Amino acid sequence: MTKSKPKKKTKSIAVKAKPKKAVTKKPITKKKVVKKTAAKKKVVAIKSSSKKNKKIVAYKPKKKEKYMSAAMKRHFTAILTNWREQLIEEMQKTFNHLKDKGEKPADDLDRASQEEEFAFELRTRDRERKLINKIASSIELIKQNDYGYCESCGVNIGIKRLEARPTATHCIDCKTLDEIKEKQLSG
Repeated sequence: MTKSKPKKKTKSIAVKAKPKKAVTKKPITKKKVVKKTAAKKKVVAIKSSSKKNKKIVAYKPKKKEKYMSAAMKRHFTAILTNWREQLIEEMQKTFNHLKDKGEKPADDLDRASQEEEFAFELRTRDRERKLINKIASSIELIKQNDYGYCESCGVNIGIKRLEARPTATHCIDCKTLDEIKEKQLSG
């Protein structure tokens, strides 16, 4: 018989486990978005890569301000002038593009697609040329103190409509009637 060695008694150290906390889900709350209308101002002018063309902020009439006051006229003159400059700049870019790409490709298909591209650009520029003429007539109406009034009925066109379409010559009611008549004649 062999003697077995007595086992050493080891003290076991009990580690107290921290009790698990019950996970509670927090209710999802929606944050209210506060709109700051005074801080954000509506920009009217078209964005452009040119540094000359500036952004023009929408006009806010003052209390008891007369319709088409000098300040309103200056505002709309600035919008129209800025818009005209942008259109002229685009027309110049098109002219330079057509001049640079003027060589005729040898392949008939390439030539046809190039001519189609040029025709599209020229149609677009022709529409812009007509718009430049409308802008010039609107600036002339401002000088004659007739800008902002409907050509058909003489009522104020309204600042919001003029902000949206500075070359408008009819109030919304007269324009709607014109469009209805046009649809009846065409269909």
